Amino acid sequence: MSKEIRDVAPAHYVLKIESFSLFAKNNKEKYESNEFEAGGYNWKLILYPNGDKSRNGDDHISIYLAVSGTSPFQLDRAIHVAVRFSLYDHICDRYLTEQGRVTRFHALKAEWGVPRYMPLKIFADPSNGYLVDDTCVFGVEVFVIKSSGVGECVRMLKESASYTHEWKISRLSDLWSDYCSDVFTVGVHRWYVWLFPRGDSANKGQNLSMFLHLYEAYNLASGQKVNARFVFRLKGPNNVVHHQPEACTKWFSRSDVDFGWPSFLPLKTVWERVKDDPCVIEVEVTVLGTVSKLP
Repeated sequence: MSKEIRDVAPAHYVLKIESFSLFAKNNKEKYESNEFEAGGYNWKLILYPNGDKSRNGDDHISIYLAVSGTSPFQLDRAIHVAVRFSLYDHICDRYLTEQGRVTRFHALKAEWGVPRYMPLKIFADPSNGYLVDDTCVFGVEVFVIKSSGVGECVRMLKESASYTHEWKISRLSDLWSDYCSDVFTVGVHRWYVWLFPRGDSANKGQNLSMFLHLYEAYNLASGQKVNARFVFRLKGPNNVVHHQPEACTKWFSRSDVDFGWPSFLPLKTVWERVKDDPCVIEVEVTVLGTVSKLP
């Protein structure tokens, strides 16, 4: 358990005991607090003032948190909880707080705690501040960890689907507006090339722009993504490659449907290399993986 000294009082329940010596005498085995609510469940704080001898707690204060009642477990449910126990230091006016690991409560384990929380010799010494004028204050905080059901599964494909699509253009210099290639399929997803022969809005009259677009991306489920590696090639007659940048890897989704090269190649260079010859816009696409929501 990790320990800290803090000013803040326990958030969920405080057990103040006056005349602890009489309390320990009259509650030799254990004391169960009243019920309190935290995280949507009812709990009790259990204190062994003379130690829980059944769990090797001799000569120690033993402290536990217990679920109250059996209703939380009627549907075979479990409760995951982070528990913090506190003990007030009267001298420093602060709380010694110890946090345990995240604990799973269920029908066969309805309580959890620390059998050897503090040696009675240290606890009973007034100079330590825990038992002053025969009075002490214990506390507990209960943080229930509830799964929201939100998550995702990343699935990388061992055998990646790959496809090379060729888009033949008779005269690139005759094209002015933006154009889209035929739709092609890679794996189970469909794609097309989005071409700006005279440059997109940021490269108008300066550069050839081209992008890979995920077709009908709006059909993807919320949170679904597709990981693709792709590369464009501008090719001339006899399969001559005029330009090929490095391959790019991108996650595509409903909100991120295309990616590519706004400045694929300066238009001046395009006209010098392609001239009025037929050309081919070639894209090689490999689907690497997918992301989907956890059920």
